[in-house]
Amino acid sequence: MKRVGMDVCRQGEGARIQIMKMEAYETEVEELLGQLTLEEKIGMIHGAGLFRTEAVERLSIPPLFMSDGPMGVRAEFADNEWRNTGTTDDFVSYLPCNSAVASTWNRELAGKEGEVLGEEARGRGKDVILAPGINIKRSPYCGRNFEYMSEDPYLISELVVPMVEGIQKSDVAACVKHFAANSQETERLWVDTIVSERALQEIYFPGFKAAVEKGGTYSLMGAYNLLNGEHCCTSRKLLNKVLREAWGFDGMIVSDWGGVHDTVLAAESALDIEMDTTYDFDKHHMADALLEKVRAGEIAESLVDEKVRNILRMMFRLKMIGGKKNERKSGTYNSRENQDAVLKIARESMILLKNENGVLPLDAKKTKKIAVIGQNAASIHSNGGGSAEIKALYEITPLMGIKKMLGGNVKVCYAPGYDIPGKKETGDVNWQADSTTKNWDEAPEDTEVKGAPTENAVKYRAEAVALAKECDTVIYVGGLTHDFDSEGYDRTELTLPYGQDALIEELLAVNSNTIVVIYAGSPVAMPWKERAKAILFSYYAGMEGGTAIAETLFGKVNPSGKLAETFIADGGQCPAHTIGTFAEKERVEYREGVMVGYRHYDTVNENVAFCFGHGLSYSRFEYKYMSVTPARAQTAHGESDGVSSGGQRDVETDGVQTALELPLYEVAVTVKNTGDRAGKEVVQVYVAPKTSAQGRPCHELRAFEKVEIEPGCEKTVKFVLCGRAFSYYDEGQHEFVIEKGAYDIEIGSSSRDIRLRQGVTVFA
Repeated sequence: MKRVGMDVCRQGEGARIQIMKMEAYETEVEELLGQLTLEEKIGMIHGAGLFRTEAVERLSIPPLFMSDGPMGVRAEFADNEWRNTGTTDDFVSYLPCNSAVASTWNRELAGKEGEVLGEEARGRGKDVILAPGINIKRSPYCGRNFEYMSEDPYLISELVVPMVEGIQKSDVAACVKHFAANSQETERLWVDTIVSERALQEIYFPGFKAAVEKGGTYSLMGAYNLLNGEHCCTSRKLLNKVLREAWGFDGMIVSDWGGVHDTVLAAESALDIEMDTTYDFDKHHMADALLEKVRAGEIAESLVDEKVRNILRMMFRLKMIGGKKNERKSGTYNSRENQDAVLKIARESMILLKNENGVLPLDAKKTKKIAVIGQNAASIHSNGGGSAEIKALYEITPLMGIKKMLGGNVKVCYAPGYDIPGKKETGDVNWQADSTTKNWDEAPEDTEVKGAPTENAVKYRAEAVALAKECDTVIYVGGLTHDFDSEGYDRTELTLPYGQDALIEELLAVNSNTIVVIYAGSPVAMPWKERAKAILFSYYAGMEGGTAIAETLFGKVNPSGKLAETFIADGGQCPAHTIGTFAEKERVEYREGVMVGYRHYDTVNENVAFCFGHGLSYSRFEYKYMSVTPARAQTAHGESDGVSSGGQRDVETDGVQTALELPLYEVAVTVKNTGDRAGKEVVQVYVAPKTSAQGRPCHELRAFEKVEIEPGCEKTVKFVLCGRAFSYYDEGQHEFVIEKGAYDIEIGSSSRDIRLRQGVTVFA
């Protein structure tokens, strides 16, 4: 089995199709553009409803219908107010969040998630699904982290491409968001994020670049925040220079809802469509105000034409207009196939953090009475989180999953364990109608932290501890809810809310074999982790999340999820807080540069709770027979295959592979399953410079592959590492260059479980 590493420039299927179709309909785009009046063009580039643009009926140009959708297609809203229509035909499949998808480390499943999302969006009559979200998890406090994938740009890049391609199979545009450096919710519309060119190129841009150049995404959304002094949604440097000119993106760019603040800046930027949360659509910056400025000669109509051109081009690609309208896929939703796909993704997203003395899996045949404790065992999560909220056709909770698996021969007793006080009433105003005010909201208070426990909290805890004493098996299911994992505000600490830590300590005291399951959208502190023998972590895993949790606990599923972000012991360890700044009112400086996540923790050897890439299995895997062989000749004079020394650069040369794209080393490793059941292992390849004058991390993920191995069997996994795997971004030259010198190529089961390594020398 051969897997190509990060540096073979794979032209994605979506991108190839996009290029092939371009010439076929470009003439038709120009013909339509020439027939449009200025007023009609203006109607196409701003919201005419909360989730649509204006149609031009006389030319058979339909409106563009959009929907939120990182975890499923959002409920239907009235056209001109934030009011759910209240119908029963908009219940849909509830998909695992992007953090769960990333935890699978499975490109095929990322593609499958995209297929389900795209098919259901099309089935609901949508043209653009506002997903996936791929912002870097710079801090574990970010309220929208559950919508994002990882702290690592390479892992994101590898998963976003198949997800985009999967969505667009159904003639629906993926809309990759939020571009760029959007890593907090505090002051989200006005915070100026100050980021170095190197950090942007190495950390914050790669996922978006891969979505454009390899995934062929048809659309992209700008971010709320400012980046180095410019609002992202109207930034000429970000949208015109980087996205359009450097990356060659010719698709549609839409603003985040309420992300535009100036008519002239919007017109002169590469933004194509302005959307907002307000209902007065003619008052949008790219509506009447722009129309008047064009009529007055203050803004060139050609700028409007370019925006409409990009919209029409996307419409042709989606078969919304043109000769292939009758061939457009119709999609569907709530199919059995989609539900099965959701379960498959959820199963591989389960992360077994700890399993001391083989406490897991539990044996259902030996279990007669089981205690399931914790509010998250019985909680529904699909209906919260901000714009990620959906109306799920159904949602299997962990409690239901356990009960339906064990059946009637096992008595399952449930206790809530802790109290969740009711939310504060917000009146008749929908949260989103008021979501773009400067100071929207604050994270909910945790009564267990702010003051004495409530009467219910004392009662629930006592009942839970008493129940734990009576049962031979205790499963605690706690974690977070969308009161904390949510758009609009950031968390302020990693501590579990509602006194859960104290409850877990008491449960472990009366039953040392208590299984701890954390169901959440982001990391939490685990001060009890040394005492707990088994810890299972699940991100919000969709409508079948409870099924997957139960199957994993009782061994029907062998866990294979791996952390796509580092779980630190305390928020004070995060470089976004200790080196850079986070959640400031007006300005946040990313002074940590490229040292994000494991790049920082592993380099400074920080003691973390669970490292990047960590995840246990019920199987055991032995790594052996590592080999590294040159893929092309390198000479001591620094020349290889005709490429001279002095900096191998990322420049296109008449279709010939550049130095960054040329293979340098072929890496192979044999992995054996020494356990007694089939299992899946994620083989991770890191490149580690032995010396560097460039302030580089101690190592970086450069390739991975997930393999399934039967018990007693072994597989050889092969990778190709190209020049880019050994490169960094040189701000002086404004390009990636390969740094010559000695490196270790490391192969392991996580960033800190390196099983094999071999040294190489790169001549640049």
